Amino acid sequence: MGSNHQNHAPNEVVVVMVPLPAQGHLNQLLHLSRLISSYNIPVHFTGTPSHNRQAKIRVHGWDQTSDLTDMIQFHDFTIPPFLCPPPDPNAPHKFPSHLLPSFEATTLLRNPVAALLRKLASETRRVVVIHDSLMASVIQDVGSIVNSESYTFHTVSAFTIFLYLWEPMGKPPQLEGVDVKIPDNVPGLEDCFPDEFLDFIAAQYEYMKYNSGNIYNASKTIEGEYIDLLNKLGDNKKHWAIGPFNPVSISEKKEGGSNSGTRHVCLDWLDKQEANSVIYVSFGTTTTMNEELIKELAIGLEQSNQKFIWVLRDADRGDLFIEGEQVRKAELPKGYEERVKDRGVVVRDWAPQLEILSHKATAWFLSHCGWNSCMESITVGVPIACWPMHSDQPRNTVLVTRVLKVGIVIRDWERRDEPVTSSMVKDGVKKLMGSGEAYEIRKRAGELGTAVRKSMGEDGASRVELSSFIAHITR
Repeated sequence: MGSNHQNHAPNEVVVVMVPLPAQGHLNQLLHLSRLISSYNIPVHFTGTPSHNRQAKIRVHGWDQTSDLTDMIQFHDFTIPPFLCPPPDPNAPHKFPSHLLPSFEATTLLRNPVAALLRKLASETRRVVVIHDSLMASVIQDVGSIVNSESYTFHTVSAFTIFLYLWEPMGKPPQLEGVDVKIPDNVPGLEDCFPDEFLDFIAAQYEYMKYNSGNIYNASKTIEGEYIDLLNKLGDNKKHWAIGPFNPVSISEKKEGGSNSGTRHVCLDWLDKQEANSVIYVSFGTTTTMNEELIKELAIGLEQSNQKFIWVLRDADRGDLFIEGEQVRKAELPKGYEERVKDRGVVVRDWAPQLEILSHKATAWFLSHCGWNSCMESITVGVPIACWPMHSDQPRNTVLVTRVLKVGIVIRDWERRDEPVTSSMVKDGVKKLMGSGEAYEIRKRAGELGTAVRKSMGEDGASRVELSSFIAHITR
């Protein structure tokens, strides 16, 4: 071997990320990329140019400038343009069906991703693919590359996935002699997903045969019982709970600091509020509300006399950067922002959710209960006021309120077809700041947050689990 060759020893192992192009999915795999790269493993993040750009500009909670470019290599793969309808505020169900064309279009990433995998496989000892569970068809060529293996990443809670796998088995009350403890009356999947999306899921699951294991943005501290049960399903697959992926100590953006952006103005407003006095209201990146609902929510928040930060945005489109697209700006009652300015802020751009949640002034999170939001809130010890809209959110609500007991139901999923009134919002929000039950829940959320943060420390459960996954892929 010439000395030259030794200086350029090939990377032993590289990781390739293949996310679904929706914010809650991009975000989780970008956070995971950072965790894996901290073990000095090169990470390749694949996607369309606009979705990679979306992931990068919205990442929060860590110093992107240095972390993003050093260890994570982005691959922009162009696909033919796809139809990108705007979200429909008046659709009977809240699922973001307008994103389906972008999901379908990304199945065309298969060839460029396969070419990247083959190139990396020729240069390294092992290529490890971590793909969104809904992107299995894109990585199907892993089966023909000898030194590659793939892991399925589930973007939802271990609790939700366990139910999804356990129910078709006939809900056995025990698995390997361990009792399955599930609360009564867990909502079914009716109205959670449209048929077209269920068909898309089914088509992806056809390709799961290449899977070498499953990864969750979950933590044994939060969902240990369900992670253990997943490992008893008899599928001979290993299930790793290596969350929370999001940073647990938040590097705040300081004016003129090393961080790329300036600090968001809502954080300056929060600085002026008392500890535990503000309710953060956000329904995520896939919820679109009609004018009527926005009006009732606005009036309810105003009449509650509580302090709030309300992120009021339309759902994301399949491509955030299409030129000349008009994004709907929700109408608020006349003079609203002026009237509430002393105790409420309406944010219409991208909000730094992790920074808001970890701010000492934030007391509660009024949320749709998407899994990203749940994990972020639980990690920083902020209790959740649950208002599920679609997908896994009704079941996450059960986990948050009835299993973990770190939240309250504001809007019951069973009543999803009834109109929402401002008085319902007002009463729900006032209850959050009361004593008694609300206080107990806040206390429990604080304790769970402390335990989760500890689990990410040196010998903590989540850190051990992550190191065990790294040891496995670099074996």
